[in-house]
Amino acid sequence: MEWPTYLDEYEKLIIRMSTPRVMIDNAGCSNATRVMIDSARKHGILLEAVQVLTDLNLSIKKAYISSDGRWFMDVFHVTDLNGNKLTDESVLSYIEQSLETAHYGRSKSFEGITALELTGTDRVGLLSEVFAVLSNLQCNVVDAKMWTHNGRIASLIYLKDNDSGSPIEDSQKLDVIEVMLRNVLKGDNDIRSAKTSVSLAVTHTERRLHQMMFADRDYEREPIIESCDDSLVVLVQNYLQRGYSVVNIHCKDRTELLFDVVCTLTDMQYVVFHATVDTSGDRASMEFFIKHMDGSPISSEAEKQRVILCLRAAIERRASQGVRLELCTSDKKGLLADVTRTFRENGLNVTRAEISTTMDTALNVFYVTDAIGNPADPKIIESVREKIGLSNLKVKELPLIYHKKVERDEPAMGTGGAMLLSLGSMVRRNLYNLGLIKSYS
Repeated sequence: MEWPTYLDEYEKLIIRMSTPRVMIDNAGCSNATRVMIDSARKHGILLEAVQVLTDLNLSIKKAYISSDGRWFMDVFHVTDLNGNKLTDESVLSYIEQSLETAHYGRSKSFEGITALELTGTDRVGLLSEVFAVLSNLQCNVVDAKMWTHNGRIASLIYLKDNDSGSPIEDSQKLDVIEVMLRNVLKGDNDIRSAKTSVSLAVTHTERRLHQMMFADRDYEREPIIESCDDSLVVLVQNYLQRGYSVVNIHCKDRTELLFDVVCTLTDMQYVVFHATVDTSGDRASMEFFIKHMDGSPISSEAEKQRVILCLRAAIERRASQGVRLELCTSDKKGLLADVTRTFRENGLNVTRAEISTTMDTALNVFYVTDAIGNPADPKIIESVREKIGLSNLKVKELPLIYHKKVERDEPAMGTGGAMLLSLGSMVRRNLYNLGLIKSYS
């Protein structure tokens, strides 16, 4: 193993003692690859594992999490995004290596790039104005992510200087960027809550976006557009016999769902001791046994409601409404300003965006609705495609559930003890399902 240069011999010894042991099994499950992680328990260890699997574009179909004293065991059933088992030995080796080194605590970051954080009130054309300012200031956007939720916007934008290709380190220029973008974000009615900040390094992008929206308290705001998935259910109850609080979530399944939930619980300073995750068709059911970091369960009804609001917000932020537009074209100065201006001029609102640049090619994804959040007129979409380039901008419709509410029966579940399994029974059942014990009776 090659050690990072910043580690001394004592730190290396501690890592050797606590390095997660990873086993990957392709024989025990017919339709997924099983990844088993055994490690010393510490706050955030579950998030680290889920983050690694998510960043590798793996879909988590099932998961069983159990802790005993100072030790933690995670079992994940994963596939690729097409639902296939993982068979490439080089891929399996990379997964194992990534999970075993995740505990170094260094999240993925963008080196040699200036990171810009923005939060404010969302409105039609806001992203166009932001990119226009950056283009006028000779800033090249090489990567960016933008989320909207409950009328708020959070964005992480990674920049280089247009001419030199270097990070923007001139303090005067950075001050100008911050002031101008803050003025854009303020608009006419957001004087207090619009925020901009610049740094030369940022941790994991999606986790930081969750933190920014959480700090902005988007979960407390009334939604401008009603949730697209009215089958989302989040319940929190106390299991006082064992000293746990139990979180149950039932919702539409999607990629990165488990990451969004675990990220929120971790950043709210809760520890997940045991959990089960199960997906069937397009539905996901999750159960988490949690405590505060001091070992106590949730103590009040107000705290329960706050957990419910925050988890609902975390699930909804990435489940954007609208039509998915994929832009693939040669990168050039002002490209994003031009494309988003075309959206604005045609009354399209960007609800989520993912911007990336590979070599000299721009690979961008936009989710768009009309100005009030309804599905965009197909004729307007085609008109925009013609202006930007039919071969460059392609349409991928979202499932019908994102365009209208559907009637569903709520998941059948009892109350109180009826919905909570004996903890010991749950753990033994999970081990039995995994083939690690012969009986759980």
